[in-house]
Amino acid sequence: MAADLQAKYSKLAQEYSKLRAQNQVLKKAVVDEQASSASLKDQLKQRDQSLRKVEQEMDSLSFRNQQLAKRVELLQEELAASEAKGKKGKLHQTKGDSPSQQGLQTQSVFDEDLQKKIQENERLHIQFYEADEQHRRQEAQLKARLDELEKDSEQHQAVVDGLTTKYMETIERLQSDKARLEVKAQTLEREAKECRMRTEECQQQLRRCQSELNRQVKQSSSVIQEKVPFNDTKFGDYNSLNVPPHNRRHQLKARDVAGQAVGFVQDLVAALLNFHSYTEQRVHIYPLDSSIEPVSPLNQKFSQYLHENAAYVRPLEDSLQQLHQSITEDTVTVLETVGKLRNFAENFSSYTHFLQKILPYQLKSLEEECETPLCTTALAVKNQELQSDMKRVTSMFEKLQNYINLLALPSVQQDAMPQSSTSAVFTQLAACLHSLHDAIKEMSKHYNQKATLEQELPTVTQKLRTTTECLLGSLGSLTNSTGKIATFFSNNLDFFTSSTGYGPRGGTVALNPLQAESMLANKKKAAAYIHAIRKPRPQSVPYREALSNRRILTSSTESREGLTQQVQQSQEKIARLEQEKEHWLLEAQLGKVRLEKENQRIADLEAQLAAALGGSPTAHTALASTLIHSQEDAETEQRATGKEATLCTSLVGMLCTTPTVEHMGDEESREQLIKTHYMARVGELTTQLQISDSKAVHFHSECRALAKRLAIAEKSRETLSEEVKLANQNITRLQDELATTKRSYEDQLSMMSDHLCSMNETLSKQREEIDTLKLGSKGNAKKNKGR
Repeated sequence: MAADLQAKYSKLAQEYSKLRAQNQVLKKAVVDEQASSASLKDQLKQRDQSLRKVEQEMDSLSFRNQQLAKRVELLQEELAASEAKGKKGKLHQTKGDSPSQQGLQTQSVFDEDLQKKIQENERLHIQFYEADEQHRRQEAQLKARLDELEKDSEQHQAVVDGLTTKYMETIERLQSDKARLEVKAQTLEREAKECRMRTEECQQQLRRCQSELNRQVKQSSSVIQEKVPFNDTKFGDYNSLNVPPHNRRHQLKARDVAGQAVGFVQDLVAALLNFHSYTEQRVHIYPLDSSIEPVSPLNQKFSQYLHENAAYVRPLEDSLQQLHQSITEDTVTVLETVGKLRNFAENFSSYTHFLQKILPYQLKSLEEECETPLCTTALAVKNQELQSDMKRVTSMFEKLQNYINLLALPSVQQDAMPQSSTSAVFTQLAACLHSLHDAIKEMSKHYNQKATLEQELPTVTQKLRTTTECLLGSLGSLTNSTGKIATFFSNNLDFFTSSTGYGPRGGTVALNPLQAESMLANKKKAAAYIHAIRKPRPQSVPYREALSNRRILTSSTESREGLTQQVQQSQEKIARLEQEKEHWLLEAQLGKVRLEKENQRIADLEAQLAAALGGSPTAHTALASTLIHSQEDAETEQRATGKEATLCTSLVGMLCTTPTVEHMGDEESREQLIKTHYMARVGELTTQLQISDSKAVHFHSECRALAKRLAIAEKSRETLSEEVKLANQNITRLQDELATTKRSYEDQLSMMSDHLCSMNETLSKQREEIDTLKLGSKGNAKKNKGR
């Protein structure tokens, strides 16, 4: 792929160099054209200067000519005066004849010279006028040519500028495309490497799968050889009872085709019913109107038969509808199993017999129309053509009946028709349908011509016109329906011919129609069995997940037991703390009462002390005795309270408080220490257990989160694989677009190169024309100078 891209890049570089060379050629041509236009402008200036010189010379010559003309006039006047004087003095001058004669001779010489000068002056005037006219014409031509060349040079310059900008844009776009393609090429190379790695992995997997399949095939073949005692595919009678492989696409196609055929046959049935009904109405109207006079016995019988057409036409639609309903997705649709096709064949045969029964009456009815006195020769010819058309249509229906009966035979009798002949029967049936369409189309055309001829008859009534129009409409719909059926059958002819020979595996003969029902029953049983097998089972927990759940459950039960124990201990502690709380509340109340008593006693003592300080020594002794008594009471109360505090501290010891050793014995202190040690140890163990339980719960939650993340990662992997597929599809699409754009660019570049070549040719032609004009102008200038 990289080599292809490199080749394409080299090709683009060659095209770019070619375009650059062509651009340089165009620039050079433009410069040459500008130089040539400048030289032409210089030549035009020189021509203008020469023209001015010639005009100045012309003015000087005209002035000289005027002077000469005046001199000539003076000389002529002098000559006339001298001649007059000569005539007067002829008589007086006798002796001086010789000098006057000499003067006359000199005068005549002057006259001759003057005449020659005048003639030469006229000739010069004529030449000067002709040269001036020629110079003006050449100047006008050169100016027109110069204008054209300037316009052409401007147009060429505009074209060159446009092409230059276009080529620059193209070059920039190609460079950007090249950069983008290089990036794409790099990405494609990386993807190609990844694809190679994937293909290698896939090949390895394929080898493993092949080895596994070979092992399974060997194992299955050994199992079949050992376990299968009977192979029913060896015998055709037994194999015909086996269920053939199900072809769902074939069944859906068969049902679709049958549904389309039902719709077309419904249209055909409606058209046939209308045709027979309107034919019956026409028989009652023409050639004799039944409302005015009775019709002939032949037409009465004919109308009676036509009145029964629905009994023969309607069953066609019903039987085909039943055939369509019998074709389902679960059945096997072949000629041997389609029993409803026989009913359709029988109904079609009955309708064909009906057509054969009414054919003589149709022919005789047309003959009666020909025997009427108003029947023209052209109308009789059309009736004869209709007779031949009806015979042909009836024969086509008979052929269709034969082919349909042949197709219905395999569903009744085994080996009634060989499989090799089935495709030929379908092909002939399609050809017969096309022939029927052509016959009905021809009959409709002849009936139209007959209707136009009948419109010209004077005895035609409005009822007959209406009936004829309806009859022509039914013939048109009949033509359309037969054409649709013929086209439909031809389009599906490959399907009809390919559906033959459908049977069980290993079978070489066709299905037996007598065993088809048993085979279909076996197929239904097999489908029901497969459906029962494929029922979705309730989802079970995987083994590893069940083990992890069991561990979590056991750990949770153990942690629950530990927690229940902790809860019970906590409840006991709470109960003890409640009891201590009530005890301390009572102690606080007692302390308040004692405090009030002490305050009261102190107040009494202070009052007694104040009274004693101001009283007798007996009062002092009484006060001292009172103080001693109160001190003893306080000591006794302090002992009681100290004992109670020891008891309380023993209760607090339950709450990890050490009692004072001063008021306890050695045994009690040892028990208390052991108790506090074990209580501290139990507290540490409970805290460790709680920490381990919290860690286990945390790990469990992390495992669940990881499982969820794993499921999300699987989903993201699936989505990414789909995105990779879409990206590969986009890559292929972009590669196709790149190829198309490259082709379009190549085509555009080739067109541009062709256009540049044509522009070079036109520039070379214009340069040649300019050179020829230059040479012509130089030649004219030389001629003018020579003149």
